[in-house]
Amino acid sequence: MSKIRTRFAPSPTGRMHVGNLRTALYAYLIAKHEGGSFILRIEDTDQERYYAEALDIIYRTMEKTGLVHDEGPDIGGDAGPYIQSERQAAGIYMEYAKKLIDEGKAYYCFCDKERLESLRQTITTESGETKEIVIYDKRCLHLSPEEVQEKLASGIPYVIRQNTPTEGTTTFHDELYGSVTVPNQELDDMILIKSDGFPTYNFANVVDDHLMGITHVVRGNEYISSAPKYTLLYQAFGWEEPKYIHCPLITDENHQKLSKRSGHASFEDLLDQGFVTEAVLNYVALLGWSPDSNQELFTLDELVREFDYHRINKSPSVFDINKLKWMNGEYLKNMEPERFSNLIMPYIKEVITKDLPLDKIAALVKTRIEILPDVKELIDFFEALPDYDTALYCHKKMKTDERNSLEILKEEYECLKALEPWTLDALHDRLMEYIAEKGIKNGMGLWPVRTAVSGKQSTPGGAFEIMEILGKEESLRRIEIGIQKLEQAVKSYPIQ
Repeated sequence: MSKIRTRFAPSPTGRMHVGNLRTALYAYLIAKHEGGSFILRIEDTDQERYYAEALDIIYRTMEKTGLVHDEGPDIGGDAGPYIQSERQAAGIYMEYAKKLIDEGKAYYCFCDKERLESLRQTITTESGETKEIVIYDKRCLHLSPEEVQEKLASGIPYVIRQNTPTEGTTTFHDELYGSVTVPNQELDDMILIKSDGFPTYNFANVVDDHLMGITHVVRGNEYISSAPKYTLLYQAFGWEEPKYIHCPLITDENHQKLSKRSGHASFEDLLDQGFVTEAVLNYVALLGWSPDSNQELFTLDELVREFDYHRINKSPSVFDINKLKWMNGEYLKNMEPERFSNLIMPYIKEVITKDLPLDKIAALVKTRIEILPDVKELIDFFEALPDYDTALYCHKKMKTDERNSLEILKEEYECLKALEPWTLDALHDRLMEYIAEKGIKNGMGLWPVRTAVSGKQSTPGGAFEIMEILGKEESLRRIEIGIQKLEQAVKSYPIQ
């Protein structure tokens, strides 16, 4: 059996879409699972949509995700060039198109846009929808060799079309969908070489996949309708077809195709929103594929070992942003502290301008966030005490209300005012000593002081950690504010 060779062949037209990333990942996993080669090929034949910065995005994405290619434009290989415009300049596509012309399997077409528009017709699909299509009538196929040479010599613009049979059927095989057969009369004479001399996407794909020895082709199932055309080209050249793996559509929560406006259509969109690369890659792997177990969190090496493309689903996959957030949170929890601190620090510094131990704040939030920007709302109280209602001091489970919170807070203030040194252990020991002396439960003693120093119902870390970070002066100032708020609230109580 020949060595497996897969390829990822993106077009440099913008950011890396989630669907493209999944295609790259699956192609990588299929190759590496069997010890094969993974090739990067740049398909830049669509010059109108070419976006120079997109090439950098492709390289950057591959590097960040760890999808290291064995051959490609930047590292070379025996099957290069690996950029289609360079292959076009070398005459590769025209050479193979002319081979088909010589064998009567392709022909020059000189029809202008006006004539092609006259061939436009409206059809009704199986789903009942109507759409306009152009089925070319093979007019130029019947030009004599002399007529063709005359038009070529006159410089009349032309394309090269495939001579598709009009009778019989064409069958192609997909590893997931099985054999699919279509009547040839439904297939158009596909353009192979455009009027600008560049190959069409479909033709370049077939020629390059063959010349590069690609054994498995991974792509979205929107290309299933093009598969018979590929099959006819392989048959015309007498080449062996690769194995096709058409992956399911990825939709949003409303079962609509992912769009740029959704905000999570591209890999870099997700990174900008505070997701980490490993979580995105892990989640994308599960968009259409399921392991032979209940495991959900995978390293890239684990995916290589576990991946079996026969377990890819055929039904559409829903991109659930909440599930991705959960997964991202799990990666953050398990991340090495130093790396987490480096990732979270820019977000912390957007909120905290005071001279505080930011590393300790980072440690507090590590298990409390799902995406990196979540930290900002979680820690804003460190920068400034928010205005809060004294109802926060009332907690049935802790058995606290405004009256007993005021009493406790005053006594704790006196304990803390004399405390030295102001360390986490000293804070813990002194307040726990007070709680024991008072004969109250921990919650009743700690809820009021945590509320006073944070002004929030929920915080990362408890009273001890917060006060250590704030320091003695600021902690006592906030407790004083709490006492003042409670005194005002208690004054308004009706006389008993």
